[in-house]
Amino acid sequence: MFNDASILITGGTGSFGKRYVQTILERYRPRRLIIFSRDELKQYEMAQEYDDPCMRYFLGDVREYERITQALRGVDYVIHAAALKQVPAAEYNPMECVKTNVHGAENVVRAALENEVKKVIALSTDKAANPINLYGATKLSSDKIFVAANNVAGGHQTRFSVVRYGNVVGSRGSVVPFFQRKIAEGADHLPITDERMTRFWITLQQGVDFVLKNFERMQGGELFVPKIPSVRITDLASAMAPDLPHKFVGIRPGEKLHEVMCPADDSHLTLEFPDHYVIQPTIRFHNGELDYSINALHEKAHLVKQGFEYNSGANPDFLDVEGIREFNQMAGL
Repeated sequence: MFNDASILITGGTGSFGKRYVQTILERYRPRRLIIFSRDELKQYEMAQEYDDPCMRYFLGDVREYERITQALRGVDYVIHAAALKQVPAAEYNPMECVKTNVHGAENVVRAALENEVKKVIALSTDKAANPINLYGATKLSSDKIFVAANNVAGGHQTRFSVVRYGNVVGSRGSVVPFFQRKIAEGADHLPITDERMTRFWITLQQGVDFVLKNFERMQGGELFVPKIPSVRITDLASAMAPDLPHKFVGIRPGEKLHEVMCPADDSHLTLEFPDHYVIQPTIRFHNGELDYSINALHEKAHLVKQGFEYNSGANPDFLDVEGIREFNQMAGL
């Protein structure tokens, strides 16, 4: 699919974008691989590491429709990874978050349709399911925009889908680098918001591979969720610093005890495949009903039970302390 194709990733200088570029260059021979982002320094630094002849670096912001439209000319596949993602920052700067995460999503959809892009996958987050903070609410809005875009597409060839997964081990702003910094500074304890807190856990490479596979699976309108393990934050702290005590400091604004990726309210729409779930669209598309229980790779699924919720606290797959250590080593931490 990606050989001799033009691929663009918004927010491409982030953790996901770098690993995605590395993976594409190792496995495929794209005609163009375009990084679209707004930080010239990060692009410069990334260009020193990834200077393959197919690489292109395009300065711009998804908030600007004309610029993203220009960048998508001749592009076949798009990954929309650009977002403002820090929960506390979004609470204090709500309109900035809305401009990037909601208006930016709309601009990507419009630009993709205008340029007859073949397929678009938008990256979501577990915080978009039953959101309690502004970041999650904007990402839920983004998810809805990309799903509904398949209806807006009309006679255009472009198809849109969404990928939602949990905390990426070691990504910028996540708890692992925070704990690492505390340990390196010689802290006498590790601060933890709540002893009951759990999170879904996925490596960067697993996230990239899941997105790549879903470009093959997608028909348009699906929200893909991988089956991944959960961790208790107390176990994570014990795995990283077994000799340091824990200090419970209270939940931050907009934070949950447990994360949800498939809400119970969507159980009537949720299909279970061997290694992932698909949440079907809530709306009907003008081009007729699609059978999401059999995807483009001929994988088959069944509806989950009514009331089913994919919740990090009730996940049957939990990593213990030793499992977390092995998982983190696999992630290169």
